Amino acid sequence: MLITDIKSMKEISEKLRKEGKSIGFVPTMGYLHEGHISLMECSKKENDITVVSIFVNPTQFGKNEDLDKYPRDLERDLKICKEVGVNYVFYPSVEQMYPAGYSTYVIMESLVDRLCGAFRPGHFKGVLTVVNKLFNIVKPDRAYFGKKDYQQYVVIKKMVKDLNMDIQIIGCPLIREKDGLALSSRNKYLSKEERESALSLSKALFKAKQLFEKGETDVSKLKEEMEKIMRSYPHVKEIQYIEIVNPENLEPKEKAEKGDIILVAAFVGSTRLIDNIQL
Repeated sequence: MLITDIKSMKEISEKLRKEGKSIGFVPTMGYLHEGHISLMECSKKENDITVVSIFVNPTQFGKNEDLDKYPRDLERDLKICKEVGVNYVFYPSVEQMYPAGYSTYVIMESLVDRLCGAFRPGHFKGVLTVVNKLFNIVKPDRAYFGKKDYQQYVVIKKMVKDLNMDIQIIGCPLIREKDGLALSSRNKYLSKEERESALSLSKALFKAKQLFEKGETDVSKLKEEMEKIMRSYPHVKEIQYIEIVNPENLEPKEKAEKGDIILVAAFVGSTRLIDNIQL
């Protein structure tokens, strides 16, 4: 069922909770792919009711980012949700979520100044604000986030803990295409040649993991090897970061250990892609 206004969604959630039903929630920006489907399926297994939100959130896009051209296809998304067996799709308008005079935001003082946050100022302020609002509207017991956006997953877990929210945050595995490319709605932007170069991210990550498993723990050497692989592809225009971090607090490491996360962000052509792997 498609719900387009906040009041109706809140009323449905209240009714479900009174009936003792558990609510699983998958927040998305739409243009759904197998990664999103894996989150929905996980929610369906663990909850009585699954709600998916589709909302391209303007406050998490910076100037000159791709808000206007971000792919949208509601009809296709609704078909996917129906096939998976989602109970409710929440599809609010920007005017509802941010009415005239809106001025309240969620700001975190740690974790957001590094990695993607260093290159996208204000991004996590927008993410945390919209997720907080969606949590207040949908009132889920559990919320599902893909670990492809690993920093986002950690940051949201921190917000929920800091603000004493009674919501369990479930991180689900990153999903890849057969050739290794991490699934992303932004992959649609890539030309055939650029898509070939986009594989450099996963190839660099797999190589670093392989070297680590053979005994290499020097982070600078692992990063150097990754950079060499990525720069060998013609359409990799800018490598924003390659970092090996603690999985809990995202602090950069000098010596890699089992469980650490390698994260990478780069522009392939004009498309910004991110990827990661756990050691």
